[in-house]
Amino acid sequence: MRLLFLAVLRRHTGNAVTAERVRDHLEAAGHVCLLKDAFDLESSSEVAHLIRAENLEAALALHLYRGGRLLQGHGIPFGIIFGGTDLNEDVNQREKNEVMGKVLEEARFAVAFTESMKETAQTQWPHARDKIYIQSQGVMTVPSAAFNWNTFLHRSGINQSADNLHIFLLVCGLRHVKDPLYLVDAFSEWHREEPNVYMVIVGPEVDPVFTREVKAKVKRMAGVRLLGEMPQGDLHAALRNCFAVVNSSVSEGMSAAILEAMDLEVPVLARNIPGNAAVVKHEVTGLLFSDPQDFVQLAKRLVREPALERELVANGREYVRRLQTFFFKRRK
Repeated sequence: MRLLFLAVLRRHTGNAVTAERVRDHLEAAGHVCLLKDAFDLESSSEVAHLIRAENLEAALALHLYRGGRLLQGHGIPFGIIFGGTDLNEDVNQREKNEVMGKVLEEARFAVAFTESMKETAQTQWPHARDKIYIQSQGVMTVPSAAFNWNTFLHRSGINQSADNLHIFLLVCGLRHVKDPLYLVDAFSEWHREEPNVYMVIVGPEVDPVFTREVKAKVKRMAGVRLLGEMPQGDLHAALRNCFAVVNSSVSEGMSAAILEAMDLEVPVLARNIPGNAAVVKHEVTGLLFSDPQDFVQLAKRLVREPALERELVANGREYVRRLQTFFFKRRK
């Protein structure tokens, strides 16, 4: 089958990574998949022309609003994959909410990554209840064998013995929705009390204006460092070497960094938002914090309670293994 797949392909976003994985899955199943950036298509008429020109038989959109609204009225069946911000943010805008409801009326099916996402969608659009399904994301980590942790620390401006350090890694593109500055004041204050704790923010400069704000702030913060984008293998190796992985996002669908940390047997501290709480069960597969002060208290507890760290790591790894088993069975 010849498929049109619309997604937001802006570099360094979770949706772009997910879109590539879905495309690979579809092509492995024998379909021809034409992946297009929804932001490059300005109107429904452009999509209609593309469908005719490429002789496309069906379509898929990743993100109910940004991609889904472009697929209406073309006479070919289509499905939706919820992206995260569509359910966490766009639903709160009446006009977008109405558009998304109409998209779901026409869609053949919709896929949510978690039970929480499915429940949100069913609450917003009860008429679509019977066409929403859950499919968790799979995860695969491949740490680089050539990665050197001491070199990473040196690049981060951390000149202490690695044996005595507790490095908290926050992996995200520098944009507002990831809120990388949320914890820096509280973490810097903790670092002044305990100089062996550091937070390293790692990620690409997605939003140039916001990036300048982040750089200016981090420069003034003791114990907080900022690094740019890293090759995936090096990033996975850095995750494996750090003490814990942090997520401070305002909105998430299903965070790849959290799943990768669990796969690499690293504890996770995540902001208590619906997308994270659907993956991280507090004190079972990770720790959920409600504000910066809560984060510091939980991080201190993780440092002083090795048994808690071991329990979170074991449970997190088991959770990801179950996801992998289900995901890869479905791919075959």
